[in-house]
Amino acid sequence: MKPIKILFLCVVIAVTTWSCSSDASNDVSEYIDLEAATQLDVAYGDHESQVYDIYLPAHRDETSKTLILIHGGGWTSGDKKDMNGFVELVKSDLPNMAIVNMNYRLANEAAEAFPMQINDVTGVVNHVKSKLNDYQISDDFGLIGTSAGAHLALLWSYGYDTDNDAKMVCSIVGPTNFTDPAYLENENIALLQDIYGIEISTDLLEILSPYHQVTTEAPPTILFYGGKDPLIPVSQGSMLQSKLQELGVMHEYTLYPDAAHGWAGLELLDTWSKLKTFIKAHLED
Repeated sequence: MKPIKILFLCVVIAVTTWSCSSDASNDVSEYIDLEAATQLDVAYGDHESQVYDIYLPAHRDETSKTLILIHGGGWTSGDKKDMNGFVELVKSDLPNMAIVNMNYRLANEAAEAFPMQINDVTGVVNHVKSKLNDYQISDDFGLIGTSAGAHLALLWSYGYDTDNDAKMVCSIVGPTNFTDPAYLENENIALLQDIYGIEISTDLLEILSPYHQVTTEAPPTILFYGGKDPLIPVSQGSMLQSKLQELGVMHEYTLYPDAAHGWAGLELLDTWSKLKTFIKAHLED
């Protein structure tokens, strides 16, 4: 073989080898084993209360799911730090889950709770969805709320989740039906007038009630209530449980007969055990 042909062959082999090596390198670089990351007070709106903390797990990818935590406080108070206990539980026992712990605008004389706070839940979901590539997570969400936050989690999941992003929702002592006489007799009508406006009609109470907004398309729902809760009558949980059963919506319902508006000890362990199993069944898998 002439020298020129040998030289040409060597060049072809070298180019081919480099090309294969480059392709292989590119294939490997497409996968990056991500470390855990935390971003605090991420703004999703212009108001100072429109911020969330996000906890991103290690080894996440575009299939990783997210839990959104919504604090309570009677729609007029509270802070995302109130949910830090849940953050630590999820990080410990569900290490593959991303966590969004949100604040929302609080109701006052100048700002009625509805639709402001529902809009804030939508704002958080939309903001996280706009950053899926940055966060490297999926658009599958689960919502967990306590008290007023549970009401918002249920109402948003049942009536305002237009893209069906919620794959499960949890209510811990959340109001569900503002037309329930047992709720109105509990001096809560005055609270509702303060936070939703003085002109409260039955139609408005139904719009504000997860019980009246739930449909057969609702996500799997898990409910926890206390039998001696001075703020939320037992009927709030049992009525929604019956409605979910009637509609054929997958759900679980737990009543702790001696618990009030929150609990500790063995009852808290039971709550987390059931909730963790529910999350694994309907969101993580």
